[in-house]
Amino acid sequence: MLSQRRSFGHSLSLLCVTAALFGLTGCTKKSAAQTSVDLQLKVSTPFRFVAYGDTRFHDPKDTEAANPPVRVALVQAIAEVNPAFICFTGDIVYNGYDANDWKVWDTETAIWRDKNIPVYPALGNHDLHGEEKIALGNYFQRFPDLKNSRYYSVRAANTLTLVLDSSQDEASGPQSQWLTTKLDNIPADVDFVFLMFHHPPYTSSSDEKKYGGGHSARPQEQALAKMLEGRQSRTRTRFVVFSGHVHNYERHEHGGVTYFVSGGGAAHAYPIERAPDDPFQSKEVNYHYLLVEVDRQQLKVTMNRLDLGSGKAVWTHPDSVTITPASTSAKAATP
Repeated sequence: MLSQRRSFGHSLSLLCVTAALFGLTGCTKKSAAQTSVDLQLKVSTPFRFVAYGDTRFHDPKDTEAANPPVRVALVQAIAEVNPAFICFTGDIVYNGYDANDWKVWDTETAIWRDKNIPVYPALGNHDLHGEEKIALGNYFQRFPDLKNSRYYSVRAANTLTLVLDSSQDEASGPQSQWLTTKLDNIPADVDFVFLMFHHPPYTSSSDEKKYGGGHSARPQEQALAKMLEGRQSRTRTRFVVFSGHVHNYERHEHGGVTYFVSGGGAAHAYPIERAPDDPFQSKEVNYHYLLVEVDRQQLKVTMNRLDLGSGKAVWTHPDSVTITPASTSAKAATP
């Protein structure tokens, strides 16, 4: 029996190699934990993609869950940017079990499918609301390429994106083992590894009610960050983290790793008492998406904010940062 299992694993590896040689877009690997998927997107540098989250697609008549006009404006603006792909930091819908919420997603994001823009999502806590089997069924129906995988990788040119499920422990257990294997085997031609998951490792937001609502960083994401920072000191490849959950925008720098909190997709914003040493300072609402422009040896991340104070939609760019591989340091700029 043991030899049969080894033979199966060897055959599966050969199939994966063969698939890669013929340019197939994904390879599925069975493990004791779950099915893992390694996706490949054929792009060349320079290219750009969008990262954002906490959209909470839901009945547009219900304005308690989110701001529907903002959500629609962001979807339209992202379509006009025409990115190579979109990374979602979670909380796509308000209630994952609700088929009607997913129908709103289907309707409001139809323009992305019309333009053939791939979407790579991370699971948020709202995406798992209700009976998990039903919620995941709704989720995977929209993203069949994931093949029911709750964490997966995407290779695009000189980048590798590792998408995690922060409803499961990222710092221990099967998901952690998968992540460790990926980080131990980063291809030599990868300049940037993006990690995307819902709950942020660093935030100046807080669970304390006196701050008007929000979320504190959790121990499991903090442990994950320490692991990444330890690895960053020993590798040329630059690690960049995208998360959501906090309904605002933040940027943090720790141990050579840049952390973005991008939860301004239309869920009502949380005020943040930002720490004095936070690289980005703002008291604004910060509905936004992040435009990530990737080139060889360099990427630029720009926060595109939707300002509504004048009564009409105005786009501003209050934060931008250029990131290079670990041989040089990141340089921040504001236009």
